[in-house]
Amino acid sequence: MTSLSSASDLIPTIAKDLPFWVETLIGIAVLALASSLANLIVKKVILRFAIQLLPHDTPAPAAIVARLANIVPVLIVSGGVTAIPHLSPELVSLTRNICTAFIILTIVLAINNALNFANELYRRRPDAASRPIKGYIQVLKIAMFAGAAILIIAALLEQSPLLILSGLGAMAAVLLLVFRDTILSLVASVQLTSNDMLRVGDWIEMPDLNADGEVFDIALHTVKVRNWDKTITTIPTHRLISESYKNWRGMEESGGRRIMRALPIDQNTIGFLTEEQISNLHRFALISDYLDEKSKELTEWNGMLDDGDPLNQRRITNIGTFRAYVIAYLRHHPSLWSNRILMVRQLDPSAQGLPLQIYCFTQTTAWTEYEAIQADIFDHLIAILPEFGLQLFQQPSGRDFRALRIN
Repeated sequence: MTSLSSASDLIPTIAKDLPFWVETLIGIAVLALASSLANLIVKKVILRFAIQLLPHDTPAPAAIVARLANIVPVLIVSGGVTAIPHLSPELVSLTRNICTAFIILTIVLAINNALNFANELYRRRPDAASRPIKGYIQVLKIAMFAGAAILIIAALLEQSPLLILSGLGAMAAVLLLVFRDTILSLVASVQLTSNDMLRVGDWIEMPDLNADGEVFDIALHTVKVRNWDKTITTIPTHRLISESYKNWRGMEESGGRRIMRALPIDQNTIGFLTEEQISNLHRFALISDYLDEKSKELTEWNGMLDDGDPLNQRRITNIGTFRAYVIAYLRHHPSLWSNRILMVRQLDPSAQGLPLQIYCFTQTTAWTEYEAIQADIFDHLIAILPEFGLQLFQQPSGRDFRALRIN
C-alpha cells in the first residue's frame, strides 16, 4: 500500500520536471492520434456502412459522403488545439482559423459534387436535351465559390464577411468587367433554353466559326459542336444570340430532307418534237398519257386557227416533255414524299445553259441514305436525257477543241 501511494506521488513530480516543449509535443501527438483515430473510424466503419445504403448506379453519392467525412478529424483538431499546453494564443487562433477555412472549402466541394450529381440525374430525363440546366448549375457554382472565397478570407483574417463585402463594392466596376462574358453567357443561356432555340443533339451550321455538325455539350460559357469531319468547334454561348446560325432540327423532325438541284440543259438542243419522235416517246409508260392529252389539247387549239403554217401553231417541245417525265418519275419514286412540294421548274437561262431545277423531299433524313437517293435520281435523269434529244451543258474541254480541229 505504501509503494502505491509513493508511485502516485511520483507521477506529478515527473510531469512537473518535463520541459515545456516536451509537454507541447505530447499534446500535439495525442491530438494527432485522436484525429487520425476518428478519421479511421469514420472512413473505415461508419462511411463503409453508409455507402452500402446509397445507390450504386453512380459513384457520386459515395464521393459526396467521403468528402464530408473529412470534416470530423478537422473538428477534433479545431476543438483540441486549445488543450495543448504552452501554445501561444496566436498559433491556437491561426490553427482554428485554418480548420474553419478547410471545413468551409470541404463543404463547398461536397456541394459542387452534389450539383454535378444533380445534373447527371437530370440528363437522364427525356426532356433534358431540349432544356439543359448545365449553364444554370455553372452560374450557381460561380456564386457558391465566390461566397466560399469571401468566407474563407473572413475566417483567416478573423473579420466579418460583411466587412469584406463592403470593400468589394468599390470593385463592382472591375467585377463587371471581369465577369462580362459570364453575364452575357448567362443571358444567352436563358434565352436559348426558354425559347427552345438549341438542344443537345441538334445539327447546327455556323460558317463564320467553321461549325457544321452536332451539338454535344451546352455549358454556361461555351457550346461544343462535333463537326462531321470529327473536329470540335467551341462557340461562345452569347454569339448564338448575337449572330445567326442554321439549325437543322426542323428538317430532322419533319422526317424528310429537301432535294434542290438543277440540271444545266444545253439550249442548242431544245426544240419541237416531230411526229416520229412523239411516237417514239410513247414507249415511256410514265408520259404516255401526258403525250395523248397534250396532243389532243394542241390539236383542238390549232384547229381553231385559220392559218395552217406550223410557225403559228402550238407544238410539243422536248424540254417540256422531259419536264413532264421528271415530274412523273419523281411522283412514282418510292423514296420521295408525294404529299409534299414536288416540282420541276426552269430557272433563268444563262451562259451556262438552261437550269432545270428538281425540288422534292426524301422520306429519310439520314445523310448517307439521302445522298444515295439524290444520286440515284440524277444518275437516271442524266442517262435518260438523250432520249428526249437533249444534252447537258458543260464548258468546252481540250477534247472538244481537238475534235473541232480534226473536223
